[in-house]
Amino acid sequence: MSKMKKTYGDADDNYTRSLKIKSWVLFGWCIILTIVCLLPIYILIINATRSHNEIISMHGFGELFVPSSHLSENIKNLSTKTSEDFSILIGYKNSLIITGCSTILTVFFSAMTAYGIRVYDFKIKDAAYTAILLVMMVPVQVTSAGFVKFMINLHLTNSFIPLIIPAVAAPSVVFFMVSYLKSSFSNSIVEAARIDGCSEFRTFIQIALPLMKPAIGVQSIFAFIASWNNFYTPNMILIDPNKGGTTNLRTLPMMLGILQSSQKTADYGMIYTCIALGIIPVIIAYICLSKFIIAGVALGGVKE
Repeated sequence: MSKMKKTYGDADDNYTRSLKIKSWVLFGWCIILTIVCLLPIYILIINATRSHNEIISMHGFGELFVPSSHLSENIKNLSTKTSEDFSILIGYKNSLIITGCSTILTVFFSAMTAYGIRVYDFKIKDAAYTAILLVMMVPVQVTSAGFVKFMINLHLTNSFIPLIIPAVAAPSVVFFMVSYLKSSFSNSIVEAARIDGCSEFRTFIQIALPLMKPAIGVQSIFAFIASWNNFYTPNMILIDPNKGGTTNLRTLPMMLGILQSSQKTADYGMIYTCIALGIIPVIIAYICLSKFIIAGVALGGVKE
């Protein structure tokens, strides 16, 4: 009996030791991935504190991680560099308007579409969902020429409308939310609401949307980043961004493109500062919505 206890005790010790080793290996690997992900952002911020001459004359790998003292100067140069083509404040405003509106439309109507596919039964349900998945596989570049021509025919160029309204149709977001509802949403809740006399739209707003907060939070982050960093579509739609020199419609990525367009007169300190200021809204959006990601992970780990 004592030998059996000793054998079991040794096995438990070996299991505990191996578990600790695996935990430390995973912990170390997570640290490496964190460093790899954050290192470019750190270098970006460090370069934003340097002047143009310091960046082009930098020597040695060690200087890459040492900050300088020109951040306030670069910010001042950006704020004072206001012309017909460039204004960082106007770029911020335009990007925030387009990104905020398109993100809200994307998550709301995608959630509504996913809810309809999950809850209701109709004849072309499977065909409609298949069509949504097929649209998801078509690259934006394939349809861009036809989209621009269509907007020209509708006289909607040099307007934010073509950059906001198409966000209603987001096949990838619909696919994600349908998958989320299939795994964590029960139709019995909807049936109970109907018995209590709740209307269909009120059921969606007051019952389905709160239960979909983790999925909405995750997709809001992705939609915000995609719209904020979008340079391709605004550059096609905003053909004459100045509209006669009265209104500058350029987004922040387009403003950054103007800074980078001239290789001879480009100020790399200002460029890095503009990029650093441009990622601040993305970081804020992630901080505000990351709690929903954590809630979704925790919800997925709980079994009924």
